[in-house]
Amino acid sequence: MNTIIDYMKRNYKILLVIACLSVTLLAFKINTGNGDETNPDKDKLLLELLTFVIEKGHYSPATIDDNFSKGVYKDYIEALDPSKRFFRQSDIDEFSKYETQLDNQLLNKDLTFFDLTYTRLIKRMEESKAIYKAILSKPFDYTIDESFNTDYENAPYAKSTAELNNRWRKQIKLSTLSSLIDRLDMQENKKKGTAGHIANDPINQLKQGEKIEESYNEKSKVDSAVDSGKPKTFEELEKETRESSIKSLDEYFGFIKDLDRSDWFSVYINSITARFDPHTNYLAPEEKERFDVSISGKLEGIGARLQKKNDFTEISELISGGPAWRGKQLEAGDLIMKVAQGNQQPVDVVGMRLDDVVKKIKGPKGTEVRLTVKKVDGTITVISIIRDIVEIEETYAKSSIVNKNGLKYGVIYLPKFYIDFENKDGRDAGKDIALEVDRLKKAGVSGIVLDVRDDGGGSLSTVVDIAGLFIEEGPIVQIKSAGRKKEVLYDKDQKIEWDGPLVIMVNSFSASASEILAAAIQDYKRGIIIGSKQTYGKGTVQNVIDLNQFVRSSSMGDLGALKTTTQKFYRINGGSTQLEGVSSDVVMPDRYAYLKMGERDVDNAMPWDKIDQAPYSIWKNNSNFNQAIINSKNRIAQNQQFQLVEDNAKWIDSRSKENVYSLHIEKFKIAQSEIEEKAKKYKPILDYKNSLKFTSLPYENEMMAKDATLKEKRDRWHEALSKDIYVEEALNVLDDLQSTVVVKKNVSNNLKKEKLVKS
Repeated sequence: MNTIIDYMKRNYKILLVIACLSVTLLAFKINTGNGDETNPDKDKLLLELLTFVIEKGHYSPATIDDNFSKGVYKDYIEALDPSKRFFRQSDIDEFSKYETQLDNQLLNKDLTFFDLTYTRLIKRMEESKAIYKAILSKPFDYTIDESFNTDYENAPYAKSTAELNNRWRKQIKLSTLSSLIDRLDMQENKKKGTAGHIANDPINQLKQGEKIEESYNEKSKVDSAVDSGKPKTFEELEKETRESSIKSLDEYFGFIKDLDRSDWFSVYINSITARFDPHTNYLAPEEKERFDVSISGKLEGIGARLQKKNDFTEISELISGGPAWRGKQLEAGDLIMKVAQGNQQPVDVVGMRLDDVVKKIKGPKGTEVRLTVKKVDGTITVISIIRDIVEIEETYAKSSIVNKNGLKYGVIYLPKFYIDFENKDGRDAGKDIALEVDRLKKAGVSGIVLDVRDDGGGSLSTVVDIAGLFIEEGPIVQIKSAGRKKEVLYDKDQKIEWDGPLVIMVNSFSASASEILAAAIQDYKRGIIIGSKQTYGKGTVQNVIDLNQFVRSSSMGDLGALKTTTQKFYRINGGSTQLEGVSSDVVMPDRYAYLKMGERDVDNAMPWDKIDQAPYSIWKNNSNFNQAIINSKNRIAQNQQFQLVEDNAKWIDSRSKENVYSLHIEKFKIAQSEIEEKAKKYKPILDYKNSLKFTSLPYENEMMAKDATLKEKRDRWHEALSKDIYVEEALNVLDDLQSTVVVKKNVSNNLKKEKLVKS
C-alpha cells in the first residue's frame, strides 16, 4: 500500500537530511571487505544510515528506548519463525535477554543479537530437514484421535525436541490429511462421474496462505489421484500425499537455502523500521529494483517471468510485446541452463539462486543475452535475445465498453497510480486515464465507472491529474509535513475532460493514492463512491531515499534504499484518511468485510487527525446525485445475491475464529463435509453472471488481432466483468445519474431505430 512521492523531491526537510548526512558521511570511506554478503561493516553502516535518516526525516520519529526495543524484538522473532516450528523455548529464553537492549545495540551498531539469532535459525532449519524427512518416511495413522491448533500466535514454543517433533508431525499430518481426503473424493467422484468439491473453505485457504508456508498447500497436487487406469488403494494414495509433501518441503527449504545473510539482515532491519510506522521500510537492492519496476510498469530486459523449479530456473510466462515474446523462440516451461552476455563465455546457472539468474539475464536496452535452454521436449538450444524496454501491461490502465438499457457506458480499471520518474515523457497513470476518457468520449459513452479496487496507490502527482479530469479546477489534496504549514495541491487546469455521470469503485484494499482520489471526488460530490464500507486507511506519504548517495568510495556494493514516512495527507474537507479511510456513499456487502485487514488493524499505525479544510465548491451538475444513492441502497437491500454475500461474510468471520482441526480421518471428513455443505449455500456467489457484454475499444481490437496473449487477457477480464455484481451495480448507478434530457434523447433514438426496422 504505497504512495510514492515525486512531489517530495522538492521537500526541504529531505534536502536538509541529505545536507546533514553529506557532512557526516561523505568522507566516510570504507575499503575493508570486498562487498560480499557477510561484511559486518556494511551491516553497521546500514544501521547508522537508516537510523539517522529516519530520525531526521520521519514525520513523527519514535523514541528509541526500551519500549522501542521490545517492539523490534517481538516483530523480528515473529518474522523469523511465525509458526513456531524452528525455535525452542530454550532459544527464546536466550534471546529474551536482549529484549530491552536492542535500542542500545542499534545506536552502537552492535550486531550481537542479530548474529546470535541468525546463526541459531540456520542451525534449527537444518535440523528441521531431518525432522520432516523422518516424519514422512512412514505412513500416518489417521485413526488416532488427536487434533492440531493452527493458532500459532498464541501457541507456546516447544520446550523439548520431542515436543517440537510432535508439532512438526501434526502440522504435516494436517496437510497430508487434507490432501488425502481430496484425492479420495476425486477418485470416488470420477468413479461416479460426478464433479468434485463444491468449494474449498475460504478461511482454511486464508490460513494456509498466512500461517502455513506455500510448501504445505497440497490442494493443487491431487492430479495423480485421477490418473487413468484402475482406482488406487488407500495405501497408494496415502503414500502419494507423503511424497508430494516431501517434494513441497524440499522446494521450500531449497528456497530458504537461496537466502543469504543479507536477506535475513533485511528482515532484522525492517523489524526496526516498522517501529516508526508500518510503511517505513528498508529496500534491499533487489527490492528497490522491483519497487521501481512496479511503480513505472517497465524494465529493461527480455520480458520473461522466471520461477525456481528445484535447481533450475524455469520460464513461467512471456510478457506480451517484449523481446522474448517477439522472438518466438523462448517458451513457457523452458529451463535455463546457461546465460552468456553477447559473445562472452556462458555461465552455468543450474543451482544458482533466482535473484542472481535474473541479474544475469536483465540488462540495458540494445545489448545481447544468449540463453542455453532445455526445451519441454528435452532438446537443448541456444537462444539469442536483444534486450529492450519491456512494458508490463498489467500495470497500466485499461478500459471496456458495455451497452445497458440503450446507453453505452465505459469502465476503466486502474491497478495502480504508476509513473516513470526517469522520463517525464514516459507513461503515467494521469496521462493514460486522460487518454482512456477521451477514447470513451469519442465512443459515445453516457457514463464512466473508474475502478480502483485493490489499487494500493502510487504517484501523488498522477492523483491530482486524474481528479482534475473531472472537475473544473480546485484543491485535490492537502499535505502536512512535521513543523510546517499545510500545502494544498490544486488542479489548475479549467478544462473538464469528463463532465458526465461518474462512479468510483473502491474496496478495503484501495489505499493511499486511491483514497485521495475517492476522497476528492466525494468531497466535491462529483461522483458516487461505491464499494466496501471503508477503504484501507493509509493517509501517509513516503519518500524513497537512495542510501548510496551518502557514502562515497565505498567498496560495499549497492546499499539499497529507505522508504520513510515524511508527510501526512488530508482530504480537502480537512479530515485525514489515516485509519478511517474513505467511507463509501453506497456500501456493497463484501465477503471479507468482517476480517481485520485494514490500516486500523496494523500494529504501530499512525493516528487519525484533522486540519482546516481547503476552500472548494461542490459540483452542481448532478441533480440526481442523492436519489441515485438512495436507489442503489434500496436495490442492494432487496438483492438476494448481495444478501447472500453478506451472509457469507458473517460465516467467513465465524470460520476465521476456528483454529482446531481433528487429525482423525473420519472426524476430519465429517467436519469438512459440514463445511462443504454450508459452502453449497454460497456457490451462487461464484456462479453469478449478469447479462451484460463487455467489449474492447476499436484501437485495442486491432492490437488483439495481432497479439493472441493480449486477446486472451482481455477476454478473461471481460468474462470477469460479466460475473461481477459490483460492476453491475455501478452501472445501475450510472443509469440513475442520467439526466432527463439524455434519457429522452436515448428513448427517441431507440424509437427511430424501431421504425427503421419495421419499415
